[in-house]
Amino acid sequence: MAMQESGEMYLETIYVLSQKSSSVRSIDVAEHMGFSKPSVSRAVGLLKQDGLLWVDEYGYLKLTEEGTRKASQIYERHTVLSRLLMNLGVDEETASEDACRIEHYISDKSFDAIKAHMAKYGSKPLE
Repeated sequence: MAMQESGEMYLETIYVLSQKSSSVRSIDVAEHMGFSKPSVSRAVGLLKQDGLLWVDEYGYLKLTEEGTRKASQIYERHTVLSRLLMNLGVDEETASEDACRIEHYISDKSFDAIKAHMAKYGSKPLE
């Protein structure tokens, strides 16, 4: 079953925060996303239920192997689409916001075509 956009956003946020620190808590996710702690707690419960996340004995959020795979895929879409839009002349903030919307709906086929086009013409995704 396909994950909803909100679940993908939480997963991507946890992934991004975990790249910066090995200690990611629900409060960190709430602050980063600007959401309430109860909203994050509910999302964490759903991600745990789906086998994408677990919480250690200290309350730190840890992505499972499958969670990491899905989150890195979502993040790749975000970075590639952001770079594409910036290459077209869109400012970084707008490109990032629009990429965040597009990344949840674009098909694998279209995304792969964009990546191939960018590789062919020497455009690198954001690091």
